[in-house]
Amino acid sequence: MSETVAIVGSGLIGRAWAAIFARAGWTVRLWDPAEGVAGKAVGLCAQGLRDLAEQGLCDDPEGAARRIAAVATLEEALAGVDFVQENGPETLEVKRDLFARMDAAAPPGAILASSSSAIRVSLFAGALPGRARCLIGHPVNPPHLIPLVELSGAEWTAPETIARARAVYEAIGQVPVTVLKEVEGFILNRLQGALLAEAFRLVAEGYVTPQDLDRTVADGLGLRWSFMGPFETIELNAPGGIPDYCARYTGFYKRLAAAPAAPEVYGEAAVRAILSQWRAAPDLPAKMAWRDRRLAALRAHKVQQERAQQEKDV
Repeated sequence: MSETVAIVGSGLIGRAWAAIFARAGWTVRLWDPAEGVAGKAVGLCAQGLRDLAEQGLCDDPEGAARRIAAVATLEEALAGVDFVQENGPETLEVKRDLFARMDAAAPPGAILASSSSAIRVSLFAGALPGRARCLIGHPVNPPHLIPLVELSGAEWTAPETIARARAVYEAIGQVPVTVLKEVEGFILNRLQGALLAEAFRLVAEGYVTPQDLDRTVADGLGLRWSFMGPFETIELNAPGGIPDYCARYTGFYKRLAAAPAAPEVYGEAAVRAILSQWRAAPDLPAKMAWRDRRLAALRAHKVQQERAQQEKDV
């Protein structure tokens, strides 16, 4: 008998989660508070699975699609499930209501995970009887193409909840990382925010065009970052590894860190400076589809390389 997941919220992120779980063999129940949304999501998930199959990222799209069904009520979605992935609006009041209802209706052994990108679990689940089984399972958009999931619990989240959630995400093909202490923005958005603030500053103050800044990341930093993180990068950028890199270069980085970008970099003047040079995509949905195709190809390449390396290691 396959395991069952309830996908609470059937928008873009919820549909991606449904495809991910179904591809891995799970039975998926979709629910959304807006009438008709979950029903429409079933067909969109099926198309998404076929798109993944074209890139070699789903072996049986039709079989996976058959495991996804829409249900009429939250209680029906939660009955007898093993795992819950909540994808409601990024609003504290909504998440408090959803988690109270989920905690009351889901089986005691079911994990309750939120896709929240910024709201900490302690802010909306702390008063619940089952708070020990609640955590953040923050994906990266689009989750079916970018596998990272950030796991963040509160002080009262049970260690076995984190361990079980990590095992589930690994089993369905995602890449979980554990946030050891609660922090606003978790890990990915804090890193992204640091880079984005400096990008805004460099363009707004006239050091570089937004197009060339994007090229700096896409054709520079991003090539390394597509398969290595910053620590592995600096280890390989100095003959003596990380200690040698720190001895050589941190004087420069200390000077930069002493004058970080201020909140004003996101102000109206900076936005105007960027937009005055930026050529907006004439068809944003088409550009998003292009992004997804490129991401799928990159993900397929990485999966292929990882499998080849595993076979070589054996």
